[in-house]
Amino acid sequence: MNHTVECIECGATHPLNERAYVCSKCGGLLEIRLADRSEPDIRRWGTRPLGVWRYREMLPIDEKAEVISLGEGGTGLHECRRLAHDLGLKRLHVKNEGENPTGSFKDRGMTVGVTQAVELGADSVMCASTGNTSASLAAYAARAGLKCFVMIPAGKIAAGKLAQAVVHGASIIEVDGNFDDAMRAVVEAARNARSPYLLNSINPFRIEGQKTVAYEINDQLGRLPDIIVLPVGNAGNITALWKGLLELRALGLADRLPRLIGVQAERASPIANAFRSRLDYVEPVANPETVATAIRIGSPVNWKRALAAAKDSSGFIETVTDREILEAQEALASREGIFIEPASASTIACVRKLAHERTIKADEETVCIATGHGLKDQEAVSLLARPPVRVRASRESVMAVLGIPELAAALS
Repeated sequence: MNHTVECIECGATHPLNERAYVCSKCGGLLEIRLADRSEPDIRRWGTRPLGVWRYREMLPIDEKAEVISLGEGGTGLHECRRLAHDLGLKRLHVKNEGENPTGSFKDRGMTVGVTQAVELGADSVMCASTGNTSASLAAYAARAGLKCFVMIPAGKIAAGKLAQAVVHGASIIEVDGNFDDAMRAVVEAARNARSPYLLNSINPFRIEGQKTVAYEINDQLGRLPDIIVLPVGNAGNITALWKGLLELRALGLADRLPRLIGVQAERASPIANAFRSRLDYVEPVANPETVATAIRIGSPVNWKRALAAAKDSSGFIETVTDREILEAQEALASREGIFIEPASASTIACVRKLAHERTIKADEETVCIATGHGLKDQEAVSLLARPPVRVRASRESVMAVLGIPELAAALS
């Protein structure tokens, strides 16, 4: 497939091999688009394992390029029958992106982005991050033999995510401020041609890798669901998902598209606020706060495309509270055995809320995209954890706490 790079604002085109993150003419975001609509040989996809590079013809990487991969994609699509029953739904699935190599969906975009960095001759890469991006970039940079710099908001990153960046050898830079301050810093640094290659979701190659989640859901279900629910922070993921869905339709691989429901935390919800107020712009949240650290972002880069994805799919952007998020995290883990981080659990919280309101109907097949593994943010679990039961080291005490007092009496 042939690809072009175009500005989403003014339509100006840019070379595919140019180190550019925004349009040189108007400053708008760049998007990689298919230059033709010829259908790829899908039979070739069937001979490859499920994963990002199964769909190589749809990715803007030269076919001769050496792919920087850790085996990303191919994550499970788990039908959650018990939880669906609890919520009054017939079909509920969780696409568990926590099964990726570094434990989050970021690996999908990073394999393509770092491969492109190597193709451009970069010797170093950088990002701003609330955690998952830094973990993923550090791993893929190590795989490629590149230096890695990650800029994080001081004191606002989960320890599990920071540990990953550290162990993979990244240089950690703490910013006195929040994620939005860190993001502004790396974007400003990227203006210098000698700076490390920037791999936040402002980079269109990141979006290309992330869009493959749409292809996988279609392949795994054999169709597209009625609704897809996903967390929204910097909004690269909903942008990528909608792009992948549109490509499936353009290629004749899907005849109908699902509604997209993006979820933000109540106190970090600039896109949801804009959607509800029917604004065509976003007012940043100055001090976003939520237990869902992965979506604690007040000034999202991809807000315009996120609003478009919600509107064009006949969907919307919803909010949930921190309490709802933590309760949903526990419900999914205890009912289905799937442990996801708080940002991911926002999708379950949202489905629970909308199913109760009957905004999601019982017969609508729904897929929740869980973006990261629960081990990424173990601190959050302590907020709802029940203390362990302590007993004496005797058979009687153990049997009693197991609820078998008559057996305990018989043993005494």
